[in-house]
Amino acid sequence: METNTTPLSLSYHPMPITTNTIVPPLRLVFLMWLMFAIQFSTGYDLGFLGISPRTINGLIGIFTAPLIHGNLNHLISNTLPMLFLGATLYLFFPRIASQVFIQCYFLTNLFVWVFARPFYHIGASGLVYGIAFFLISFGWFTKHPKSILVSVVVVLIYGGLVYGVLPLNSHISWESHLMGAIVGVGSAYGISKARKS
Repeated sequence: METNTTPLSLSYHPMPITTNTIVPPLRLVFLMWLMFAIQFSTGYDLGFLGISPRTINGLIGIFTAPLIHGNLNHLISNTLPMLFLGATLYLFFPRIASQVFIQCYFLTNLFVWVFARPFYHIGASGLVYGIAFFLISFGWFTKHPKSILVSVVVVLIYGGLVYGVLPLNSHISWESHLMGAIVGVGSAYGISKARKS
């Protein structure tokens, strides 16, 4: 008798709705607010922990840039989508969530270091874009009904993010947005292909 050998690890496996689904993004948000509190209370600019493209000193930003924000509005604008999109990722795709999260974190920052304009790039928006574009594109690659539903919901809520990948504002790191989007779509495509193989 022929059996179905499709890996179950990449299919839709919702976790029970508990606080566990928000713990990983909540940890990152805690670090973001902690770093901002240190910066605010000491008056010391931590911008040097951002990504300075193609410089040795700027390599540290691959690890630290998403934790550093220029002001409270910048921090809040990344906090809310990080919590929502991160929780969605871990709720609907728990077995691949950490892989996606790590890829969107480090690969996005690495590409920014390689390709971006030569000034300090800070903030978690690259990671936010990575997770958002993963969630949007994964359903279309897998054709799984519930994954498509997640894609549609994210598009309805965060569809406007697509404009952030365009160089419309020179004071915003649109490169982080663009690299995050590329990594998110690439991760969705790679994981969906692995699922079908």
